[in-house]
Amino acid sequence: MDFQIALMLVQDGVVNGAIYALMALALVLVFSVTRVIFIPQGEFVAYAALAMAALQAGQTPPLLWMLLGLAALVLLVEGVRQARGAEVDWRSTLFWAALMPALAVLVLLVLKPQAMLLRVLGVLLLVTPMGPLLYRLVYRPLADATVLILLIVSVALHLALVGLGLYFFGAEGSRTDAFSDARWDLLGLTVSGQSLVILGVTAALVVGMFLFFERTIVGKALRATAINRVGARLMGIPTALSGDLSFALAALIGAISGLLIAPVTTVYYDTGFLIGLKGFVAAIVGGLASYPLALAGALLVGQLESFASFWASAFKEVLVFTLIIPVLWWRSLHTHHVEDEE
Repeated sequence: MDFQIALMLVQDGVVNGAIYALMALALVLVFSVTRVIFIPQGEFVAYAALAMAALQAGQTPPLLWMLLGLAALVLLVEGVRQARGAEVDWRSTLFWAALMPALAVLVLLVLKPQAMLLRVLGVLLLVTPMGPLLYRLVYRPLADATVLILLIVSVALHLALVGLGLYFFGAEGSRTDAFSDARWDLLGLTVSGQSLVILGVTAALVVGMFLFFERTIVGKALRATAINRVGARLMGIPTALSGDLSFALAALIGAISGLLIAPVTTVYYDTGFLIGLKGFVAAIVGGLASYPLALAGALLVGQLESFASFWASAFKEVLVFTLIIPVLWWRSLHTHHVEDEE
């Protein structure tokens, strides 16, 4: 390996690590607020990429009908809950199950977008509401369950969403047009505009997440819920809505990730699973609690994957996922163990 090849591998590792960093941030956010290890996070990536490919092919993304079906189910479930005497927050329910799907229909069916930015908006409106809708249908009824049960449910939901992805999009892979076709030569290394777009958007999202949690009332409320759910409820924070918001942010991050990677790799209906798992490895490095450590873990995973693909491409995935073993071993030695209920 010479210096030129090493630079290329480092560049690929940084770009891949940026995507894994977004996955890790979403997983840490969801787990810290709801105790859900959200295995289907990668499905949002694949859905967004394939929906954009459908739009660029002049088709209406079939995922729109899935969104409308989820919205109808949520409205039905909330109506049944109110009929049984439960308190229902109809403002948030109508926002996620009526307003957001209506906006998606407006952009995708009525406007039939041709401009790139309008298509991006349509995909984000299509995928983002799926997070809180799935939370209300699948996870909220199990809010008091153990982490193990929630994990089992996540695996089942992942299998269901992969099957739906195959049904809606088929087994063929797709790529989308790049956001930038520019190329530069730096120190003999070719840098693509799309790579810079990925790094720039990732950096902007990380900074935006930091400002959101540090400077806004809603972000501070989410942090309080993550630290002590009962204490946050006693202080008047509507913790029931924290799941909606955390899943919405996770779906938004997943959708953006899908839009970013679709121009640089062929995306299939099940591509998101491996991407989500590598983000999970990065999140484990951060203990599913620390955002900075999760970001560092994502960069580590990206570099390990890049250099492993050069030295031992057949064992690339094995080497990446083996990283989780020493991390878990080290954490088992240095973490104070408590009962799950505590």
